[in-house]
Amino acid sequence: MKYQSQKIALAYFAVALALFAVQVTLGLVMGWIYVSPNFLSGLLPFNIARMLHTNSLVVWLLLGFFGAAYYLVPEESERELYSTKLAWLQLGIFVLGTAGVVVTYLFNLFDGNWLLGNEGREFIEQPKWVKAGIVVAALIFLYNISMTVLAGKKTAITNILLLGLWVLSLLFLFAFVNPDNLALDKMYWWYIVHLWVEGTWELVMASILAFLMLKLTGVDREVVEKWLYVIAALALFSGILGTGHHYYWIGTPGYWQWIGSIFSSLEIVPFFAMMSFAFVMVWKGRRDHPNKAALLWSLGCATLAFFGAGVWGFLHTLHGVNYYSHGTQITAAHGHLAFYGAYVCLVLAIVSYAMPHLRGRDPYNQVLNMASFWLMSSGVVFMTVVLTFAGALQTHLQRVNGEAFMDVQDQLWIFYAMRFGAGVAVVLGAVLFIYAVAFPRREIVTPGPLESDRLSRDPDHMAAE
Repeated sequence: MKYQSQKIALAYFAVALALFAVQVTLGLVMGWIYVSPNFLSGLLPFNIARMLHTNSLVVWLLLGFFGAAYYLVPEESERELYSTKLAWLQLGIFVLGTAGVVVTYLFNLFDGNWLLGNEGREFIEQPKWVKAGIVVAALIFLYNISMTVLAGKKTAITNILLLGLWVLSLLFLFAFVNPDNLALDKMYWWYIVHLWVEGTWELVMASILAFLMLKLTGVDREVVEKWLYVIAALALFSGILGTGHHYYWIGTPGYWQWIGSIFSSLEIVPFFAMMSFAFVMVWKGRRDHPNKAALLWSLGCATLAFFGAGVWGFLHTLHGVNYYSHGTQITAAHGHLAFYGAYVCLVLAIVSYAMPHLRGRDPYNQVLNMASFWLMSSGVVFMTVVLTFAGALQTHLQRVNGEAFMDVQDQLWIFYAMRFGAGVAVVLGAVLFIYAVAFPRREIVTPGPLESDRLSRDPDHMAAE
């Protein structure tokens, strides 16, 4: 590790992984509720479990992004972080807000209160005081990172990362806009949800992935930066007007059906570019990097993001198809694989790469780490396939044949049982990953003379020492 201030990333990664454990555990509980609807109905209603599941997902991914920024920005800028005290303050605000949200949701506190109560808007249900805290924490983060970059070296990676993080934070301000008109409310709501995950988060993803490829493959920076700018341009070109595929049926003018269909169909292009970028960088790379686990997560991120966000998104993005399929289990299939591939794998990749450096060790527990990748990924892929079949059947029975919603749900029981089994695999994989990165243990590997010589010259290996 080159800069002492990078160590702050360790705290962010630790809190992120703790919330990751909460998120997958609640996902497993919800999966069983689909199989046995009365499970915990008095203690933990499904709607509360779902709020906690989705909110913990968003928060731990954001903390992962912040930790990644605090790790890579000093290295890219070639200077220490502007202020570690501000970084600790930001983390404290996020932890306090998270605790407040959990208590508010679980006990339904301050119901109806404009400041302290749950607002009831999906993904942004947080009480206003928590939203205000998020804005303060985001401003602290942006100031800290921006001052670090401005005082140091500027690179394409930090430029795109800052662009993504600044716009991400500014878009969250729409969470405070809650008009009485429902169509207008949903338009502003999609400014956050869509333009985060299919816009600014893609910029963050591309920049972190570029950093990993630079470190893991040894490809020239100029090559990585050219790819990065192309991917960022494609993401913004397709993602901004691609928001229109959420406007089909919420009361907006009919022209959004064509704008949304055309531009959201193009959203598969940046994900294909990211997958191509990752594999081309590895193919062109001159470095046999010792951290195989980080490389596996990076390649898995690009590949599964292409299929989850790209292919499965395209399956039901055209308005003629979406008319029948929106809000079915097809949406759930797309959402699970897209979030897992694009963002969960990304954060776990940077954690796998950074953790040995932060703790001053060689890459460790790589076999367990890679096993967790295959276990989690297999579980999510199987879950996606199962939910796709469930969604296709649901679309036909409910939207075409006109059968009642609950009658159709009864007929999907077998798919929900299989989905629960996939969820068990995901949780086991998550536990394995957390153990692998939290409890370092040097693996017994005896390198030959050539391997020893290569490691002695590897800059990342020397940094770890």
